[in-house]
Amino acid sequence: MKKSLLAISIATILLSACSEQTTSTTVSQEASVENTTESTAETSTTAKAELGSFGVDLTARNLTVKPGDDFFMYASGNWYDNYEMPADKTRYGAFNALAERSEKQVKEIIDDVTSRENLNAEEQKVADFYHSYMDVETINKLGLSPIQSTLDDITAVDSVDDLTKMFGQAWLTGTTSPLSGGMWFNRLDPDKYEMSIGASGLGMPDRSYYLVDSERFEKTRAAYVAHIAEMLAFAGVENGEEKAKAILALETKIAEGHWPREKRRNRDLTLNQIERANLSKEYPGFNWDLYFAQTEYKVPQLNISQPEPVKAMISLINEEELSVWKDYMTYHTISNNSSLLAEDIYAANFKFYGTELRGQQEPRPRWKRAVAQMSGTQSLGFAIGKVYVDKYFPESSKQQMSELVENLRKAMGERIDGLDWMGEETKVNAHEKLAAFNPKIGYPDVWQSFDGLEISSKDLLGNIKNIRQFFRADSAAKELEKTDRNRWGMTPQQVNAYYNSSFNEIVFPAAILQPPFFDPNADPAVNYGGIGAVIGHEMGHGFDDQGSKSDAKGIQRNWWTDEDRAAFDAKADQLAEQYNKYEPIPENFVNGRNSLGENIGDVGGIAMAYHAYKLSLNGKEAPIIDGLTGDQRFFLAWAQVWKEKRTEKSMLSQLRAGTHAPGRFRALAPRNHDAWYKAFDVKEGDKLYLAPEDRVRIW
Repeated sequence: MKKSLLAISIATILLSACSEQTTSTTVSQEASVENTTESTAETSTTAKAELGSFGVDLTARNLTVKPGDDFFMYASGNWYDNYEMPADKTRYGAFNALAERSEKQVKEIIDDVTSRENLNAEEQKVADFYHSYMDVETINKLGLSPIQSTLDDITAVDSVDDLTKMFGQAWLTGTTSPLSGGMWFNRLDPDKYEMSIGASGLGMPDRSYYLVDSERFEKTRAAYVAHIAEMLAFAGVENGEEKAKAILALETKIAEGHWPREKRRNRDLTLNQIERANLSKEYPGFNWDLYFAQTEYKVPQLNISQPEPVKAMISLINEEELSVWKDYMTYHTISNNSSLLAEDIYAANFKFYGTELRGQQEPRPRWKRAVAQMSGTQSLGFAIGKVYVDKYFPESSKQQMSELVENLRKAMGERIDGLDWMGEETKVNAHEKLAAFNPKIGYPDVWQSFDGLEISSKDLLGNIKNIRQFFRADSAAKELEKTDRNRWGMTPQQVNAYYNSSFNEIVFPAAILQPPFFDPNADPAVNYGGIGAVIGHEMGHGFDDQGSKSDAKGIQRNWWTDEDRAAFDAKADQLAEQYNKYEPIPENFVNGRNSLGENIGDVGGIAMAYHAYKLSLNGKEAPIIDGLTGDQRFFLAWAQVWKEKRTEKSMLSQLRAGTHAPGRFRALAPRNHDAWYKAFDVKEGDKLYLAPEDRVRIW
């Protein structure tokens, strides 16, 4: 929501956002998948599946709902109607259940470390950080003092150059800047890093929260003003309400200068490389030397991801009164650091960001917030992840997952061969890219080193600053080196997956390789409908509307013929329009264009996984289990992966700020697949029925 840290980033397309209030914030027998599948097809699934008798929770279904009318409610409606959202959650579903399992496992690791003596260096850092986070008595006594020096620096700002300096230090102080960025991969030469700069600076989830004229958003803006005034009061700022209104007015101007989200994800528009020497000429009015001097980066070349918005931010920096910028930074410094400060400050911040924006009635328990703070890639996440893998991720899981990936790769290859809308020249390039996919499974081959990082058991905010400095220094030291392809953009204990276009890699952390995504004792149809479709989803990102703009080596270039690209774009447009019609909240629709990459990943992932499942049967019929065919079990597994319940405010935030369609609509992706219609006898007149010509078949 509010990010301005200048640190090395991994270009990811996430499968799902699993953390509700943090900003952090899969399989396994010795036999091969093919052999396991073949024997299972002849007999029946083992009774040891974690969910139900074969890997799907049949009690979650609502059999009074026709699959063709609402496949989400058919698959999970009984659960949905009876599940009561806990006060500390805004969303709950299959992802969250698995994330909670991982969270408890990490807590067990931390409890073990903090109970022992004679710890090694990394274990001591974990123990000390956790103690500093849980030492509420000391934190409460300190009040606002841990950030007082930053607030004093803001008060002393007396010129635009002073302001620029503060913006350049945002990575360390945790404040917010209208310009932000970090080291990224050079999209024309992925073996190199380059600084990427874009527009930022908003306190609410999306520009629409400022610009849409409706009663809903007007109420949210009024609550935001009241919240800003309350946070300024902690610093003794007078006339808080008047200054809060001025801050909202400033952020509204920032929002007006931002591109809409669907435009920001267009890689053709966001690739604008420039030599450092030409930056001041092309983007004048800003002291770039002073700004970069705060970061320690040399910055020989940059990419300006949003040219017009960056220019708009520079104009605002020069035109807006310094006093308003100072109040703006004061507020954001307090708000952004509130989780590290006294409980009354955190509670005041949570009242807006948790309850008002997300519908969350109570904060998560402090130990869970500590685990989330420690588990990210820019924290101690890999120190914890190393232990997590040893304790919870058998090596056999990595082997079986590798086999599943190859099964999906084979299926995708056959599907490319069968495309009637793609010509042979483009197919050659598509096969080359598919063959070059690099799967990363479970955990990194080379672990992050924490040598030189100082952690105290008594200074939480000091620890955070040390961590920020540590990762910034590590990034700056590698700025001119060849990119590190061993780096991971997620820790092993994170329940998620991603595709990195610059490295043409698909990445599956250990924690997602569990039920309902994967269960070595489940029916093969379930595993293909679960983790198989997840693998296909990530592969699909390499061929979605944006990932398809990079080639086998991760270089952004057009490897398509014009005719084939036009045919692809027409299908993508059709899918965007399909999702645009979903209306989770009155007058608030899914943004089919902004979520297009994820929707292509879903529709294509299901197609790949279903194809691979059929190949695994070696021409044999799948058994009937509990009255369900193999195809029915496959599609049910997919739908239950996206089982979820949300507060309305969380749903609104997802619609306006997220890149994924809400889970209940992701569960409907099978309506684009002919096999789903046959499996559940879906016919014309059913609400989800699509005529064959309206079913989107891309991959």
